[in-house]
This record gives sequence, C-alpha cells and structure tokens, in this order.
Amino acid sequence: MQNIPHIPVLYREVIKAFDTCDEGIIIDCTMGYGGHSSMLLEAYPKMKLIAIDQDQTAIDFSTERLAKFGERVSIRKGRFSQVIKEIIKEVDITDIKGVLADIGVSSLQLDQKDRGFSYESETLDMRMDKDAPLSASDIVNNYTQSELEYILLKYGELRNYKKIALKIIQNRPFTSAKFLSDTLKSDMPHGKKIHPATLLMQAIRIEVNDELGELKALLKSLEEARLANAKIAIISFHSLEDRIVKQTFSEWKKSCICPSEAMRCVCGNNKSLGKIISKKPIMAQDDELKENVRSRSAKMRVFEMDV
Repeated sequence: MQNIPHIPVLYREVIKAFDTCDEGIIIDCTMGYGGHSSMLLEAYPKMKLIAIDQDQTAIDFSTERLAKFGERVSIRKGRFSQVIKEIIKEVDITDIKGVLADIGVSSLQLDQKDRGFSYESETLDMRMDKDAPLSASDIVNNYTQSELEYILLKYGELRNYKKIALKIIQNRPFTSAKFLSDTLKSDMPHGKKIHPATLLMQAIRIEVNDELGELKALLKSLEEARLANAKIAIISFHSLEDRIVKQTFSEWKKSCICPSEAMRCVCGNNKSLGKIISKKPIMAQDDELKENVRSRSAKMRVFEMDV
C-alpha cells in the first residue's frame, strides 16, 4: 500500500478548470506524485490522461498509484517541452481537451534531501532528471563570477547579486546545499515567510533545469498546435513564471496582431486563439493555505483555446 505524501496545490481549482472536458484527453505535463492526475481521472471518468515527467522516481511512484485507472492512463518520460510535441503529432489533436502544467520543483523532489533541492540537503544536485548533465554543483563550483551574477539577478532577482557571486567564488568548493545556504545566509533577504536561502536556491535550480526555457517552449508548442476547444491551465510559483504565462495568454487573446504604429489593420483582425478564463491569477483558499504551506505562492492562469 502506497503512502500518498501530499495533496497537490489548488486541487479544487484544477478540477474546476477542466469541468467542460468530460471526455477526450488531458495532458498532465508535470505528473510528480500523480496527485492532479488521479483527481482528474476520478472527477472525469470518461477522460483519458497522458502524464509526463522527467524524474524516474516520480514515474515509478505514479505508475503504481495510477495503475487502477488502467488503459485510461499513459505515462511518458522526458522534458515536457519535447514530449508535448511528440504527443501532438501522435494523437488526433481534436481529442486533446486540456493541458495542465504545475511548473517548478515537486514535493517529491523537495522532500528527498539526497536530491539537493532543500537548503538542508547534504548534497548539491537539483536535477529534476538525474541523468541530466548539468547539476547545481557544476554551476556553483565552475561558473565564472559574471555567469553567477547573471543567474542570481535574472532568476533570483537578488539586489546584491554581485556580492553574493563574489562570496561564492571566495568560499568554493561547495559540496552541499546546506553549506552553501549557511555560508550565504547573512547576505540573503530576511522575510517572515520564507527561508533566507530561498531565492538563491531558486536561481540555481532554474538554471540547472532550464525551467523558464521549458515553460516558453511548452507555450510555443501549444500556440503552434492551435488546439480546438482545449483548456490550458498553468500553475506557477514565482513572478518570473507567472509573468511569462500572463504575457503569453494576453498575446494569444489578441485578434489584431498588427504593430501599434500601423495606421490600419492589415492582419485580418482574426488572429485570436481564444479567451482568458482567469482575468486574475487563481490562488489557494484559506483552508488550503492552512493545510499546505507550499500553496501560498501558487498561482494558476487558465486559457480556453477556440480556433
């Protein structure tokens, strides 16, 4: 009997987002523990689901968890930005009624300290795919000062990125996430709700897994596929991801794509891919916030394609 470790974030909101998709295929781009996948399969018994994950540990766990749904489930290993392209080619795209992506590190990875995602970890890894060539250790111990400054500013949005990068250079090699976070703790912003090392770890993790590049590639693939009557729901956990999703959905809804300086419309004014369902990001309700601290930063945006 499996020990189900957690309830996925925005679980009620995710089910509601796909309430018009009573049959067809939903693609869960970030399966993890299979929490969202299992809830969607239970809520919509006529629906089939294709789940994607690059973490073999997650695949092993969720293969067992989702086995009861039989042939309604197909699990694929790989980066979702690539696998989504394969799926779109393989299936009748009119059967795809929903796409869900819960962007960022999963509870599975955070809870396993040997994966190096936690600031208390005795390792320094952070690879979502254990077979990927680039690890957090490679970045922290081998990147130049200017390269470190770039990721600390762009992905961590740390104001004192130059000072932090220099301190990393001066104190390496680092062999664990704990040593790294302890060494830099005094230079990190101190808030009441998050650990001082959170933004540092976030910046390194995003670089290791190319998380923003993956998100952009996923959205580009969905745009090119022009899925008819499909719901796209993206859950993000920090402003960089949410900004990408918000801006992309805004572009998708535009009917006229002529440059602002154009004297008149020449594009045909018929380029809209659909409509934004959530004008503001959907966030966790009070009871979920009390039960699951990780849900406090979760934001979901939903777009309905109609092309």
